[in-house]
Amino acid sequence: MNTYEPIIGLEIHVELKTKSKMFCGCPASHFGKKPNTQTCPVCLGLPGALPVSNKKAIEWTIMLGLALEGNIAEISKFDRKHYFYPDLPKGYQISQYDQPLCRGGTIGDIRIHRVHLEEDTGKLIHTNNTTLVDFNRSGVPLVEIVTEPDIHSTEQAREFLKKLHQTVRYLGISDADMEKGSMRLEPNISVRKTGEKGLPSYKVEVKNINSFRFVEKAIHFEIERQMTLLNNGEKPKQETRGWSEGKGITISQRSKEEAADYRYFPEPDIPPMRFSRHQISDVRRQIPELPDAKRQRFIKTYSLSEYDANLLTETRALADFFEECVKIGKVPAKKLANWIINKKPDMENVLPAALVKSILEAGNVISISDDVIKQILSDNPKAVEDYKKGKQQALMFLVGAVMRQMKGKGSAEEIKKMLLSKLQ
Repeated sequence: MNTYEPIIGLEIHVELKTKSKMFCGCPASHFGKKPNTQTCPVCLGLPGALPVSNKKAIEWTIMLGLALEGNIAEISKFDRKHYFYPDLPKGYQISQYDQPLCRGGTIGDIRIHRVHLEEDTGKLIHTNNTTLVDFNRSGVPLVEIVTEPDIHSTEQAREFLKKLHQTVRYLGISDADMEKGSMRLEPNISVRKTGEKGLPSYKVEVKNINSFRFVEKAIHFEIERQMTLLNNGEKPKQETRGWSEGKGITISQRSKEEAADYRYFPEPDIPPMRFSRHQISDVRRQIPELPDAKRQRFIKTYSLSEYDANLLTETRALADFFEECVKIGKVPAKKLANWIINKKPDMENVLPAALVKSILEAGNVISISDDVIKQILSDNPKAVEDYKKGKQQALMFLVGAVMRQMKGKGSAEEIKKMLLSKLQ
């Protein structure tokens, strides 16, 4: 039996949560809506209807490209990607081919090949022996992120996808809710003999997977299936397969198309886009602090462990909630972190001030009042003056004075922070 190594690339589709669709004014929010109630001549592909680009969707795609440290194109355009399928009313999809909005970028040691913008298709609904089409989703802005074939294990694929999912949600450009289909995952999988160089002469794409767990299962199944074929002297077909959750296997759907099969050509109804450095800089300034930077800041600023910082920065909402609690200033950051991680407060219904009050009432910490701080500063003008002259030991003298006033209760770290706030 030969030994093999997997070669995996990923294609990820993310629906942007703009108010309107990519090329028309219909609402982009389609989940749970009555079928075919959010459509117009443009997203139904009726003759004579002309598309108009959604500026916000373009800006958000550029923002994602910048967050992934990619190179934003100075000139980009839309193209027509032709294929026939019941959920594509025009007979072509408006996408991007040779001039995408972004090329390059990385997440960890995985390289990004490109980030481009297109429109989503309609949704097929299979019932008994009938297939129905809901066009509410047709025309929703869809970002596609394509990686290089740098992934060699299911664990590596999962870690990359989780980081991308977190980044997209931090940016606020999509809910990336896989259960609702707003983030869809498509691995491209092949295997080669261990030690061989270059890419295999085939690849298998598994379409439209909606969970990290199913991606891992699909990749694992495909690796085993392809290795078995190769060990039997057969070359796996280059094809598109679907993932069957019930059976835990991939199922052949069709032969995999090449770019030439789509007969790309420039979209004649939408002029090319040009971006100045000033425009790109404006978008860059809108990028919030991203997870890795926030995690490192939490470790440094609040003396948190890497484990705690990882948990607290898992979502932007949780990180913001923690910092709002810290700003109130009555509970040490470490104790707040422990409380939030262990108690998991309902952030939607509990305000930061209410949480801090609950911790104080539970007797976990001693509240240090502003009056005590002010009194100590008033009683020790020489120490205050010494600190302002640069004598750091004066600050520790003041911390000790507050501690004595509090009869040894309270956090020295919190007292120091409150003193510095007043001194500055």
